[in-house]
Amino acid sequence: MKSRWNDIEAESYKEAARATGHDEALGLRIYTSRIIGGDPDLVLHGGGNTSVKVTGEDGRALMHIKGSGWDLDTIEAPGLPAVRLPELLAARDGPRLSDPDMVTLLRANLLDASAPNPSVEALLHAFIPHEFVDHTHATAILALADQPDMRDAVERIYGGRVAFVPYVMPGFDLSIEAARIFQAYPNCEGLWLESHGLFTFADTARGSYELMIEFVTLAEEELASKGIKLTGPQQSDRGPDSVLQTHLIAVLSGEGTPFASGVSLDYRSTEAIRQHVRKSNVEEIALRGTVTPDHVIRIKPWPMFIDAGARDLEIEQALESYKERYRAYFNRHAAHSAEPKTMLDPYPRVVVVRGEGMFNIGTNVKAAKIGGDLCEQATRAINAAESYGRFTPIGEADLFAMEYWVLEQAKLKVTQAN
Repeated sequence: MKSRWNDIEAESYKEAARATGHDEALGLRIYTSRIIGGDPDLVLHGGGNTSVKVTGEDGRALMHIKGSGWDLDTIEAPGLPAVRLPELLAARDGPRLSDPDMVTLLRANLLDASAPNPSVEALLHAFIPHEFVDHTHATAILALADQPDMRDAVERIYGGRVAFVPYVMPGFDLSIEAARIFQAYPNCEGLWLESHGLFTFADTARGSYELMIEFVTLAEEELASKGIKLTGPQQSDRGPDSVLQTHLIAVLSGEGTPFASGVSLDYRSTEAIRQHVRKSNVEEIALRGTVTPDHVIRIKPWPMFIDAGARDLEIEQALESYKERYRAYFNRHAAHSAEPKTMLDPYPRVVVVRGEGMFNIGTNVKAAKIGGDLCEQATRAINAAESYGRFTPIGEADLFAMEYWVLEQAKLKVTQAN
């Protein structure tokens, strides 16, 4: 992976910040956020988050953190709302907060009460003392993060520069655990979040960004050492079977479905996708879960499978089987939840056509395309993970907790509104 840092561009963002009365550091934060967001092998569609710590006009410590609903590649100053840093740091040594209480704390300390919700990982950013903090879901990192027992491998690959954080669901608990590990390894330059992604941090925008590029490159080199070439994003080079697509639309848009008022399909067939969907055990692999926890709110825990020649009856049968599996999944885990859960619709968001490609389903073109982009990246990560060892994402109970997490549901509603 190559650094996209450009001194002339960086200076222009500093000048723009000064011209609008903002700190130069915020200008650089916007710049590196955008070059991170502009690389789909680092983040996609609202994924990842960034922050910068500054001193306010009154001398108080502040942190600008990515706000929910913003994409890094197009982020502007309003998408990095400022929060009062000392009040956030106090939460580290206080009582455990529920995630809704954490959000209340974050909103109470916004300088602008009308600003978007700070990222759910804002406390983690706050607890890391460095000025700039970057978090991504890079494809190469996911291929390795979704492996079992990677602690020793992370130590070997990074020589102690990256500290390993066992999987903890995002939110308050992850922030506390990551802070504990950082305190145990205060000289580390990054945090490896098992089955989730990577954090880097430094006291300059360029330093944190280029650590991210370096550490992702080291992950790519680790894959390459096993003969695994991780290609960049691939464009679909084959269209769907038009008859199959027509039948799929007819079944999905029937009365009572979430798509009754409109359904959009985004079809992808690339070399990597075909490699994936032609695996003899592709369904077993898919049932293991998503490459990073956030994906579950977009594409459900697993796809539906149909054959290339499927028509109405076969599609209807596959759909009924999918819904039955989803209801069983919900009932299994809702029974053990601390609070009552209301089941989301049991319809798929991804349909795999065995041996050919995959349809991504949305209520509009944008939603379907987002699903397509996520699945395109995911299949490349899964192919690499399976070649390296075994694709092993978070377990089903953790995936359910993420899908039915009140904060993720709120994030999805904001995204859909936009």
